[in-house]
Amino acid sequence: MENVEWFAANWGPTNLRVWGIGSDGNVIAELTSDRGAQTLRREEFGPVLVSLIEPYLSKGAIPVVCCGRVGAGQGSAEAEYPSVPCTPPEASLAAKIGETDARISVHIVPGVKQVSPADVMQGEETQIAGFLADNPKFFGTVCMPGAYTKWVQISAGEIVSFRTFITGEMVDLLAEQSVLKNSVTGDGWSDDAFLDAVNDALGSPQQVASRLFGIHAEGLLSGQGQAEAKAQMAGLLIGMELAGARGYWLGQELVLIGSPALNKLYGDALGHQGVVCRAIGGDDMTLAGLKSVYKTLGLDQT
Repeated sequence: MENVEWFAANWGPTNLRVWGIGSDGNVIAELTSDRGAQTLRREEFGPVLVSLIEPYLSKGAIPVVCCGRVGAGQGSAEAEYPSVPCTPPEASLAAKIGETDARISVHIVPGVKQVSPADVMQGEETQIAGFLADNPKFFGTVCMPGAYTKWVQISAGEIVSFRTFITGEMVDLLAEQSVLKNSVTGDGWSDDAFLDAVNDALGSPQQVASRLFGIHAEGLLSGQGQAEAKAQMAGLLIGMELAGARGYWLGQELVLIGSPALNKLYGDALGHQGVVCRAIGGDDMTLAGLKSVYKTLGLDQT
């Protein structure tokens, strides 16, 4: 088995993903765990990490470069967040944490904060670093769809401003815990219902709460199918988000960084408004960003 030179880790709220990187810079191992940062006490982070990567450990302290929720106040160690405008991420602020296991040396990449309006990102800044490594002259907006979708203004290689929308979490909560939970089950989908709902919400975002209940009522009164109901719910919430983020996408060069499914959803919604955008995989950008940080930390021996 080829030796791992260092590990790149993205520790989100619900899961941990680790890439083992070989001496040639290529990925030689991909490991995942459902032990997300929001489920762990501070003293549990080290043991969880070691248990996942232990088959690849040997004598000597192998570097582990982490990003994500692990660097939050409730994480393994709090990394000092630079404030916008700033370059992503500030490698010089990476937190070096002490570990009881001498086989690893852990560095946590800081997130980014915005004082007014108050906002934070934890992991997305590393994806932006990966994107800017290949697109250093980019001027425009990066949208990062997810549970907490980020809209980020980029100029001169810096994060200038950003806004977070909890649209993805709202979709999950409504589908699982609201009056709509019996209306939106199943895997069906209607593109037409989704785009119509996006347009409704963009035109009248103040009516979204009422229109959401209307989905329930339409099921009772007219027998609307679950595919249409599910698409309407997502469309209303994403349309409301687009109304709030209009200044970030209207007339801007726009790049989507996320999972293929969410990139398509947001791309369809934006495309229906005449907005052309590029779509890039989120995991690819996270790994590219962590590699960039590894080099700037002076850990790269290649």
